[in-house]
Amino acid sequence: MDYDVVVAGGSVAGLLCAREIAARGHKVLVIEEDYEIGTPEHCGGVVSIPAMDDLGIIPIRATLDNKIRSAKLIAPSGKSFTLDARPQQVIVLDRREFDKQIAHQAQVKGAEIQVKTSLREITKQGVRTSEGEITCKIIVDARGVTSLVQKDRTGILQSAQYEVFADWIDKERIEVYLDQEKYPGYFAWVIPTRRDEAKVGVAGRGINSADALEEFLGKKGKHSTIRKIFAPIWVKGPIKEFVSGNMVTIGDAAGQAKPTTAGGIYTSGMGGIYAGEAISEFLESNDTSRLGAYQEKWAAKFGKEFENMLLARSLLERLDNQSIDSICQSVTPKMLDEISAEGSFDFHTTSVAKMLGVRGSAKAIQAILGNELRRLFS
Repeated sequence: MDYDVVVAGGSVAGLLCAREIAARGHKVLVIEEDYEIGTPEHCGGVVSIPAMDDLGIIPIRATLDNKIRSAKLIAPSGKSFTLDARPQQVIVLDRREFDKQIAHQAQVKGAEIQVKTSLREITKQGVRTSEGEITCKIIVDARGVTSLVQKDRTGILQSAQYEVFADWIDKERIEVYLDQEKYPGYFAWVIPTRRDEAKVGVAGRGINSADALEEFLGKKGKHSTIRKIFAPIWVKGPIKEFVSGNMVTIGDAAGQAKPTTAGGIYTSGMGGIYAGEAISEFLESNDTSRLGAYQEKWAAKFGKEFENMLLARSLLERLDNQSIDSICQSVTPKMLDEISAEGSFDFHTTSVAKMLGVRGSAKAIQAILGNELRRLFS
C-alpha cells in the first residue's frame, strides 16, 4: 500500500491532521490500534464553543452532552467559590461521538481510516504495522501519552475517571476539589454530562488513583458506577521538537495538553490542523523547511500560555493545604465577577495569577511566590 502520509492514532489531533491533508488532495491513512474510533474515552470532554469554531466543528446532537453554567472550586477546608462559566461558553462533549464526527469529516475529504491496526516499526520506505507494510513520505505520531511514557516519566500522572449516576450531581456545574495531601499536584473533579450523570475523576503525583477516587466517591454519597477508565496524563508541556526528519508529532504525543488541567481538545486539535497544513505544503513543494511552519504556528498561538501554565503548575505544587485555604478565603465577589467576565477557558493563566496574588493572602504565600507571580502577570 502506498500513501503520502500515515497518521498513527485516531484521536482528535490525528483525525484533524488527516482532514487537512486529505482536503488538499493528498493520500492519507489513519491507523488506530483500538477497535473503535473514540474508545477508550480518556478525557473529560470540556471545551469552549470558540475553540470548536477554530477547529472547524459544529457539534451535532449526539456529540454535545451538556452546557456548563458555572465552575465551583473547593479548598481542603471545604471553603469554596463559584465562577460564572456562561461568558466563556463552556460545553461538555461526548468524546466517543466527537471523535467519530471528526473521523467522518476526514473521510468525506478523502482520508482512509483503519482500526485495530498498530504502528510496529518505522522503515526506510514508510512503516510496518500489525497489518503489514505501508510506504509513505511522512509519518505522523498521534498516539497520545503512550508515546511519552518511555521518554520522561516525571511528566506523567496516573488518573482514574468513572462515569457515575448520582442524585448529588449538578447538571450545570463543574466541581474541582483541591487537596495537596489527597491529590498532590492535581485535583479531583466532577464534570456533569447529563442529569444525574457525570465523569468523576482524580489524579495526583505518587497516589493510587483508583483508591483515591473510591474514597472521594464514598464521601460524595450514594452512586452507581457505569464505566471506569484508568489512564496516564501528561503535565510537563510540549516536547522540544515537533518535527524530526519525516516524523511529525502532534497532540498528546507532542505534549500539547494543558499542564494545568491536561485538557487538550483545542490545543492538540490545533496542533493537528497546523501539522496537516504544513505537511500539505511540503508535499506540494518538496521543500522540507515547510514542515517547520507547524511548530512555529503552534508556538505563536499557545507558547506563551503554556509557559505560564507550567509556571502556574510549579507554583501550585508548592502550596500546602493551609495556603490554598488562605487563597480561597481571600477571593472576593468583585474578583469572581472580573474573572468570569474577562477570563478565557482556553487561555486561563491570567485568572490563575489573579487568584494566587489576591490581597489578603497569607504573607508566606507572597514570600514564596512573589517574583514568579510577577512573571505570570508580565
